[in-house]
Amino acid sequence: MRKFIGLYCFFLVTFPANAGEPPVFTSGGEDAIRGYDPVAYFTERRPVVGSTEIVYQWNGATWRFANSDNRDAFAANPEQFAPQYGGYCAYAVSRGYTAKTEPEAWSIVDNKLYLNYSLGVRKRWQRDMPGNIKKGDANWPNVLE
Repeated sequence: MRKFIGLYCFFLVTFPANAGEPPVFTSGGEDAIRGYDPVAYFTERRPVVGSTEIVYQWNGATWRFANSDNRDAFAANPEQFAPQYGGYCAYAVSRGYTAKTEPEAWSIVDNKLYLNYSLGVRKRWQRDMPGNIKKGDANWPNVLE
């Protein structure tokens, strides 16, 4: 029995369980999408930093907003405003993996927000948006595993 317990402990230390990625990109903290206001992409057509005072908890992350109207709109329908693929890079998800995103590398397609790793990656993603969205949709959320 002692050998079994020792072997079990060896495997726990040597091969830790893969917890996977969280469902929302948080850049190492609790703030979703680097603390930017997801609703502002739709209303102001640009990335806007959210306030630390105006927040909403959803899907395991803290979402920040520039104003209470944006927070209330998000709270009423998070799926309408939250970026696709949890805010991970849309191009990466279309290729079967996750990557961080930059707030300036964004697109709205069919009233859905997509973020990308960089402006250069966004250009690559935009070359075939319908195809990349189809691939991303097929890969999501399995890429988190």
